Amino acid sequence: MSDHGRMHVQREDAEPSVSDDESGAAHAPRRVSSFRSRRSALSGLQRETWDRRWPELGMLVRDADGNLADPVDAQAWFGRSAPLVLEIGCGTGVSTLAMAATEPNLDVIAVEVYKRGLAQLLNGLDREGLDNVRLIRGDGVDVLEHLLGPGSLTGVRVFFPDPWPKVRHHKRRLLQPETVALIADRLRPGGILHAATDHAGYAAQIGEVGDAEPTLRRLSDSLVNEDGTDLPISVRRPVTKYEDKAQRAGSAVAEFLWEKRA
Repeated sequence: MSDHGRMHVQREDAEPSVSDDESGAAHAPRRVSSFRSRRSALSGLQRETWDRRWPELGMLVRDADGNLADPVDAQAWFGRSAPLVLEIGCGTGVSTLAMAATEPNLDVIAVEVYKRGLAQLLNGLDREGLDNVRLIRGDGVDVLEHLLGPGSLTGVRVFFPDPWPKVRHHKRRLLQPETVALIADRLRPGGILHAATDHAGYAAQIGEVGDAEPTLRRLSDSLVNEDGTDLPISVRRPVTKYEDKAQRAGSAVAEFLWEKRA
């Protein structure tokens, strides 16, 4: 499952590439990308659904010239006023679909770099008839910085971000102090940051970074397996094929929950 990442190839149907110098967006701050290059064509059904539903349910962070989209007006986009949850790196949307189906009272914005993953999620939304999810393709940090305002989110989910296991690549990891501070700023008081990883080294970093953020308070990760009715969002995730494979290979899954202090 992918992390956030900046798009260098700006054609809407192209997959992004990875670069350290961000030369494809000279007007933007230099930022190390956090995703791996991959290319894959959509199936016929995915293309049909994309062409039919994307204009209504999806948007790009940046247009073909690299210009940022306007800030999200969630009430207008969803057609109602409801608590808003951001999922960064939704992959193919397995968790997104399952959790959205059990939380019709919440609106969810799912962010992903890879078009095929978003296309699979779009197919699922179409098949299940769910109307409380919207999709953004592009850099999750761009979304946090430019498309959402302070205190606008009730929850942020980051499930199995790319761990970039080599030491020289740790700078690519999404959950660094600056990003966690940005997430905390976008959460309303009482809002929840929910993260999960199966990489022990990344888990240690995530725990340290989250605990060091003064506006967040760590909650017991046992809440994931409990009712959690006192929380504003569900923290029960479905076990995906990716997670099941990791667990069978002996990788323990670490769950993290933080609450935005009042």
